[in-house]
Amino acid sequence: MATRRALKAVLIDLSGTLHIEDTAVPGAQEALARLRSAPVAVKFVTNTTKECKRNLLERLRKLNFDIQEQEIFTSLTAARNLLEQRKVRPLLLVEDSALEDFSGIDTSDPNAVVIGLAPDHFNYEMLNKAFGLILDGAPLIAIHKARYYKRKDGLALGPGPFVTGLEYATDTQATVVGKPEKTFFLEALRDLGCSPEEAVMIGDDARDDVGGGQSAGMRGILVQTGKYRAGDEGKINPAPYLTCQSFPQAVDHILQTLVQPE
Repeated sequence: MATRRALKAVLIDLSGTLHIEDTAVPGAQEALARLRSAPVAVKFVTNTTKECKRNLLERLRKLNFDIQEQEIFTSLTAARNLLEQRKVRPLLLVEDSALEDFSGIDTSDPNAVVIGLAPDHFNYEMLNKAFGLILDGAPLIAIHKARYYKRKDGLALGPGPFVTGLEYATDTQATVVGKPEKTFFLEALRDLGCSPEEAVMIGDDARDDVGGGQSAGMRGILVQTGKYRAGDEGKINPAPYLTCQSFPQAVDHILQTLVQPE
């Protein structure tokens, strides 16, 4: 096995790892402050499509997290980049609170379908409209395909089942832009000036966060908060580099084991 390079960057999932809706994971703010004192770059990567980056940042700051807007890389950003590259006009199946991140994108007479997490729009009429567009040749773009996510009232369906339903009905394959896609992680690392072998990914989703990060070449740390369920670490191959109770314990390991003192 190749020798690991010194750690240069830590990618951190948000929902389920640092917070659950408007509640912070206990000790997460202090742990982030400790991590920032180490000689590593920090970036926050999220598949959250329920709200625009500005609203997400506001939520995190209200929870007393020291985070800057340029440190957040979202699957909404990745989806917008793809729409601009392809020069298509999307039917946007995302929550109204996320539309700000697509401002300026032409959505008239749509010739593409983009799906995020949109509970208010996942009704028969809208899904049937998307179905018709795809049958007529519109590409299906999934911001991500998460099966479920964690809310205060328990686990809730993610966009994955709806994307899969449209794939099945139209006999097509969606282009996925968020985690666990390798390109998502590489894009997040690009402006940090380091390779995947010099980075760690921390998240609560074994497949999308940890499996995706490890497939891109990073080490993956699975935290047992958020959507984590007992046995998740055994559902991916290779297994997580590390499984720990929560984000503060992940930071402890990084500082004690992976960071080279300056």
